[in-house]
Amino acid sequence: MKLRLTPEARQKLAERAARTGRDVAEYASELIEQAVTKPTVDELLAPFRRQVAESGQTDEQLDRLHEELRDKVWQEKQRDRKG
Repeated sequence: MKLRLTPEARQKLAERAARTGRDVAEYASELIEQAVTKPTVDELLAPFRRQVAESGQTDEQLDRLHEELRDKVWQEKQRDRKG
């Protein structure tokens, strides 16, 4: 297998490999392995998105819930700082 990289990408890859103390091939192999085996953001969010769709809640209702939860967390942090 042969990989084609721009000179800039090749240079950055070499720099990052050097910072980790590995050779370029080893470092590139690790990056590729991670890229193809780790789930994507879409895959991670799929169950949540499905739950939201099945809940029947509107975007406005979800926004309100998010704001309420954010405010609750903020209030708890403020209380912890004082206590």
